[in-house]
Amino acid sequence: VQLVESGGGLVQSGGSLSLSCAASGYYGPNHVAWNHVAWLRQAPGKEREAVAADHSGNGGPFYADAVKGRFTISQDTAKNTAYLQTNSLKPEDTAVYYCATRTDFKFSFANYWSQAGIYDSWGQGTQVTVS
Repeated sequence: VQLVESGGGLVQSGGSLSLSCAASGYYGPNHVAWNHVAWLRQAPGKEREAVAADHSGNGGPFYADAVKGRFTISQDTAKNTAYLQTNSLKPEDTAVYYCATRTDFKFSFANYWSQAGIYDSWGQGTQVTVS
């Protein structure tokens, strides 16, 4: 699966951006682009952190405390596209935002969604800069 993010840019503090993640390529024998999808970000000099995730199972979506109430993750499975609506942006939200996915996961996604290592497909990232 190839993932391509878009929608990043420069925005003033308090503004909003809508990020998209479109999948293409081979989806496997079940023709499913993903069952688990997440948005992660990495700011200069900092570790990559998950900010939101969702899956096809029960529970979720999941959000990091830093973005809860301001960011919303959603999916359009017919279009194989995931979205991250970011509102009330702050300068500390400045980072490269990545979309990441995984098809099958044998453990409780609720317990592992924030760990970057569980995702096996990644996009190239889109820059979000909040001034």
